[in-house]
Formats: sequence, structure tokens, C-alpha cells
Amino acid sequence: MCTTPCKWCAADSLARAVNGIGTGILNAIVPVWATETAEHTSRGQFIAIEFTLNIFGVVVAYWLEYGLSYIDNGDSAFRWRFPIAFQIIPLLALLAIVWFFPESPRWLVKEGRDEEARYILHRLRGTTGEDAVRAEREFQDIRNIAELEKQESTKNSYLHMLFGVGSGELHTGRRVQLVVWLQILQEWVGIAGVTVYAPTIFRIAGFDTDKSQWISGLNNVFYMFATLVCVFTLDRIGRRWTLYWGAVGQGVAMFLAGAFSRLGQDARDRGDVGLANSYGAAAASFVFVFTSVFGATWLTVPWLYPAEIFPLQVRAKGNAWGVVGWSIGNGWLTLLCPVMFNAIGENTLHIFGAANFLSLVVVWALYPESNQRTLEEMDLLFASPSPWAWEAEKTFARLKAERPELVQAARKGEPDAEVGLAGKDTTDDSA
Repeated sequence: MCTTPCKWCAADSLARAVNGIGTGILNAIVPVWATETAEHTSRGQFIAIEFTLNIFGVVVAYWLEYGLSYIDNGDSAFRWRFPIAFQIIPLLALLAIVWFFPESPRWLVKEGRDEEARYILHRLRGTTGEDAVRAEREFQDIRNIAELEKQESTKNSYLHMLFGVGSGELHTGRRVQLVVWLQILQEWVGIAGVTVYAPTIFRIAGFDTDKSQWISGLNNVFYMFATLVCVFTLDRIGRRWTLYWGAVGQGVAMFLAGAFSRLGQDARDRGDVGLANSYGAAAASFVFVFTSVFGATWLTVPWLYPAEIFPLQVRAKGNAWGVVGWSIGNGWLTLLCPVMFNAIGENTLHIFGAANFLSLVVVWALYPESNQRTLEEMDLLFASPSPWAWEAEKTFARLKAERPELVQAARKGEPDAEVGLAGKDTTDDSA
């Protein structure tokens, strides 16, 4: 029977609710702000660095909890009070420095504050020479697309976005479906099971409880360093190829981890402890491989893609839909994983392995490449009435050829005068 006073349970529930709302807001806003202030050539790198720091926080939290578990044999209230209080420190630091962050120039254009947007873009990109010209091009592209979206999109509520009502050729509903299901897929490739139930997986592989917890913490350290791979590769090979090689590596690792876990249990049942330990070590190694590959690939892209592909008018709302997808996938598997592990044991890992190879087909067919394209080009990329990625690419190429004045910031070579929707020179030489 619970002996905790009801008022403390209520306070704990309230605190968790506030924490959850705050985390949801940060998850929805931070990737959007980063993509809207970064250049299109390094947008992925910025988000990847963000997730390196994110997993660093996970590592700190895990080892802090692990270390505190040894105080009074884990019976001390300090074990859970201190980690909760410790979260206040980085939050206060964020509150102090956020006042110095520049506002998103794209949001400023949407709000009609063009001169502020131009000023911030020049401060971000440069104020002299070619840097100033590129900043001005980007500003004109933002204005052009903002005007185009006002004409195309008439209804921008969350419900209208979900069903694509009133979005015209912007096809907002399709984009919502893509980001929601990409986040759900991210959980089904296996990370939900490995993150939450890694100690269970290691116990299935033959390790005792204490060693399983220690190995899980070490796995998180490898996870953090693996995210650095994405920092240097995401903008080079693109979003689709990052997901491709990640799915293959993760799928193979999941199948092998499950197979070696089964072999280890069979060997232990036969009394061959030495062979069982060898198989267990192999299974644990492939869990490490999975986590490392995930950190280098699937960790970042499902969070970057929603922040990239939505129209300016609804970009923050679109990214929020991505958070909804993550919540569905994560919550679903958090509840389902213990049932699956209890019912089918290591075969749970085989299901995750199969989900990885299924994701290859889904990404290839439905997710067009967003790498090295400006945020303003995304409306052209999703203008096709067909959901297939190859049709999106064909329509994108055709529209860029037909209306070159709409998006010029990604263009190479020497600058010409900027042409807006009205067809007149809009370059401001005094900027």
C-alpha cells in the first residue's frame, strides 16, 4: 500500500505535467529556430550538434542516477530529489542567455517586420561583399515565398493542417503525415526498446542486473560520441542516404543481437556457461553497434525534417506535429515493449530489425530530399499532387525552371538584381 501523502502525489503529477509541457515547447521551437537562422548548406550540421548536446544531457542524467543509487543502498530520498532539482541549473542558464538570441528573420517577415528581418540576416550571413549579396537574396526569397503562401494557404489551424484543408498546392496535410510517421518509424526501428529497456536486453543476453545497468550507461556514452558522425556527414550525403545506411546498419545489428541472445540462452540452458557468456557478449556488442548507428543517422533526421519542410506560415506548428508523432511512437512502445519482451523475449529485436528494412522502402518512396535546399524551395518540392518522391523531384525541377525569380538564394555564381513576384528589381543596394 502507498504511504506517500496524496498532496505529494498531486504535487509530483503537477510538476511532471509542467515539465512535460515545457519540454514539448522546446522540442517544437528549438529545431525550427535553428533551421530558420542557419544557412541551407549547414542546416543539418547545426541540428546534429544540438543532438550531440542533447545526448550528453542523457548521459549525465543516467550516470548521475546510477551513482546516487549507491547512497544508502538506494533507499535515500536524495536519490530522486537531487536529479529533479539538478534540472533547474541548465534551465536557468537557458533563461539567462535566450534574451541574447536573434529572432528568426523568417518569423519577422511573416509578421511584416521586414527591416528587422533584413538586419538580422545581414548580421548572420555578413554585411560586406558576397556575404551581403547572399543575405539580400535570401531576404528576397523569404518575402517572395511568404507572399505566395498567403495566396495559396487560407486555413492554418492544426486541424486544417492535419487534413490539408485550405492549403492549396502547398499540400500541408501530406507534410504532416510524413513527419508524424517518420517520428513513429524512428521509435519502431528499435531505439525506444534499447533506450528504455537496455538493461532488460542485456539480462536476456546473460548479464546480471548490476552489470546490465553499468553496460547500459556505457552504451549511452557510445551513443553520444556517435552523434558526432552525423555532424560531419548529414549535409554531405543528404537526409535520405543517412536514413538508408542507418536502417541497414540498425536492422542487421538488431537481427544479430536477437540471434546471439537466443544462442546464449540455449547455451546456458545446456549448462555451457563459457559459451553462453561469449554469445551474451556478442549480443551486447551488437546493441552497442545499433545505438551507435542510430546516433549517427536516425536520431537527427526525423527531428530535422519536420523543421525543414513546412511552409513559413505554419513551420512551428508543423514541427509540433512532428513532436506529436514522436510522442505517439515513444509512448506506444514504452507501454508495448514490456509486453513484447515478456511474451516473445529476444524476438522483439527481430521485429525491430524488420521495421528497419521496411523503413527503407517507405523513405525511398515517400520522402523527397531536403538537403542543400533552402527553406523557401520546400514549397516547390512539395507542389506535386503525387505523394511519390520521384514525382516531387520532377515537379520541383519544372517549377524552378518556370519561375526562377521565386528562389535564388541557392544559386551559384555572381549576383544579378533580385526580382520579386511583381517582376521588378527589389535589390536594396544600401542594405
